[in-house]
Amino acid sequence: MKISNIGYLIKEGLRDIFRHGFMSFAAVCVTVACLLIVGSFSILVYNVNIMVEDLNKTSEILVYVDSSLSDAEAKSIGTKINMIPNVMESVFVSREEALQEFIADHAEEGEAFTGVEATDLRHRFVVTLEDNTLMAETAQQISDIPGVAKINAEYELAQGFTTLQRVLQIASVGVIAVLLVVSLLIISNTVKLAMYDRRDEISIMKMVGATNGFIRLPFVVQGFTLGMLGAALAFFAEWGLYNMLLTKVHEVDALQLFQFVPFTTLLVPMIITFCAAGAFVGIVGSWTSIRKFMDV
Repeated sequence: MKISNIGYLIKEGLRDIFRHGFMSFAAVCVTVACLLIVGSFSILVYNVNIMVEDLNKTSEILVYVDSSLSDAEAKSIGTKINMIPNVMESVFVSREEALQEFIADHAEEGEAFTGVEATDLRHRFVVTLEDNTLMAETAQQISDIPGVAKINAEYELAQGFTTLQRVLQIASVGVIAVLLVVSLLIISNTVKLAMYDRRDEISIMKMVGATNGFIRLPFVVQGFTLGMLGAALAFFAEWGLYNMLLTKVHEVDALQLFQFVPFTTLLVPMIITFCAAGAFVGIVGSWTSIRKFMDV
């Protein structure tokens, strides 16, 4: 194809958008709607995943030290715990600190624990893990350390958080795939309508020796333009809706139970995602829909 023809073909592709104004408008609207849902769902999953990770960090392992060890020997166990690969942090809690926490947690029960002494409790470590899916293995490694008397780990809670993350990831992939296919079909049908009206012209162009690339380019330009226009509108609509949602959440969530990241944090990934999705549904939709019209 000659470079001098590219400008003409691009102009033809853009002109086809206005020739089929209603279908082009419908394709852009459906693309915007689909990408809005895809974007909103993706952002929701991202925020929920962060919240779940924060909750997951609360799934700590309590490591009780043998009461026969001295204070120095008990503290030295922390060094060995920190050497285990999956351990993020281990915090030493002395008998005295444990007693104060115990009394504070049971303050409403009054004098029931008046006779409790610090020596009745054990030194302990509060261990936070990097990956809670490996909690059982890490807990076993900790229990093998000499001087560790007992371990208390919430395996079911950690497993529940991990399962929730996996379900969200699978659901997000499924929803995004379905919505992209819907957008792809809509744009494909729009381009098909344009080609159906020009089927005689395409046949004549083929008979006079026009190459497939020469014929395809205007339709690819049409699909690409519709996809990118829908992506741009969806991106700015998503930005406005997300900021509006954050404002409403902050008004009703006085305790700040839900921590959503600002949209500026997601700006670059969202731009890349929306542009890629718009270009994909536009180009692939137009390319696949023209194939059967190329056999003359």
